[in-house]
Amino acid sequence: MRIDIDKDLCIGAGQCALAAPEVFTQDDDGLSALRPGREDGGGDPMVREAVRACPVGAVTVSGD
Repeated sequence: MRIDIDKDLCIGAGQCALAAPEVFTQDDDGLSALRPGREDGGGDPMVREAVRACPVGAVTVSGD
C-alpha cells in the first residue's frame, strides 16, 4: 500500500491523525504528514478510514 498526501489540498483538519494516529501526524505547518517508517501504512486497518475521513480528499491510498 502506498499513502499519498496532497499538501496543496490539505487544510490541516487532522481527521487522518485522529483516525489512524500510528500512521498520520501533523507537521509544523499543521498539515497532514506520515510518521517516519509508516509510509506504507504499517498494516494499520484504520488507514482507509483516515482516507474517508479527510474532508477535502487530500489523502489517497494506492495498491494493497
